[in-house]
Amino acid sequence: MKKMMFILLAGVASVAHAQVQGLTPSTGPSQDPAFIDMRHPEAVTGETIFTHVCQGCHMPQGQGAQGAGTYPALAHDAKLASSAYPIVMLLNGRGAMPPIGQALTDDQVAGVVNYIRSHFGNDYHDDVTAAQVKAMRPQPKEPSP
Repeated sequence: MKKMMFILLAGVASVAHAQVQGLTPSTGPSQDPAFIDMRHPEAVTGETIFTHVCQGCHMPQGQGAQGAGTYPALAHDAKLASSAYPIVMLLNGRGAMPPIGQALTDDQVAGVVNYIRSHFGNDYHDDVTAAQVKAMRPQPKEPSP
């Protein structure tokens, strides 16, 4: 699990560096150079994070995909009626879903959750707050004596 988290964070860091430099591997100069501005991470919206991180697996319209793995659809997803479900998935991961929320702030996790719960045919508008995310975030384990 630690190796997977390291690989995930290394990937996020390399994308962040490329975005700050205004470059992307597939398109050359980025169309969105402010995606991750290390000076102002609070300005990154849930929609922006979905577009640059999540849609790689869940697809641009949240329709999911099958191929090298199965990536569930977020569109018209009744599981999203519970705001806790996507928070837990982002923070803890499950199956092939990495715990990407560990690399995001509480505000950013809330932003992604609110975005997917109010788009792609989902109509859940009881917004999640950063405080709710913080309360659900796994706490570091104390080392055993």
